[in-house]
Amino acid sequence: MKQKRKPKSILVIGMGRFGRNLAMKMQELGNSVMVVDIKAQLEQDISYLFNDYLIGDCTNENVLGALGVGNFDICFVTIGKNFEASIVVTSLLKACGAKHIVTKTDRDIQRDVLKKVGADEVVYPDRDFAEKLAVRYNSEKIFDYMELPGDYSIYEIAVPKNWIGKQIVTLDVRRKYEVNILAIKNNTALQPVPGPDYKFAEGDEIIVMAKEKDVFRITANE
Repeated sequence: MKQKRKPKSILVIGMGRFGRNLAMKMQELGNSVMVVDIKAQLEQDISYLFNDYLIGDCTNENVLGALGVGNFDICFVTIGKNFEASIVVTSLLKACGAKHIVTKTDRDIQRDVLKKVGADEVVYPDRDFAEKLAVRYNSEKIFDYMELPGDYSIYEIAVPKNWIGKQIVTLDVRRKYEVNILAIKNNTALQPVPGPDYKFAEGDEIIVMAKEKDVFRITANE
């Protein structure tokens, strides 16, 4: 019998747009979420959305200590433009025994500082979304995109017209085009890891792992 995933205990500090959306999605996924913000005027909004919330200044060690941060699986620091506050809160979370700290920023130079004071991960939501959007709209034949560590990413693209009616093995896709086909979609049907004898059809979309330059080459030259 398949066991259900155990819900995680999540702390989100900073109820800007990113923090609020993150907390709402985490809650929607069945996790236990506690949110904190310093602005008293936000209390009505966050009390409507979350059962567990606190209006308080997390740069105050006593406030963080009262939260029992060591009991949370993940602590997110999603403070907006106040970088000094992000540093202080990240550092205090580490000192208070937080298990895993994820801090939001928007500059590489800030990442290095945040890692030094205790962040386990540093995320760049604005930059990452902007880059994804740029790749997505660079070609009308790219439908989705997920970045991976290193040079490779996963792309969902339209099958090139000159591939239609031909088999994967005949096209020698991996060697000639330097992409790895992970799956093929046609309408709602999904075929994972197609065999070498698969023949491409009209309406196919292919999910590939590849370098950006190779995907752009495929989608630009049919």
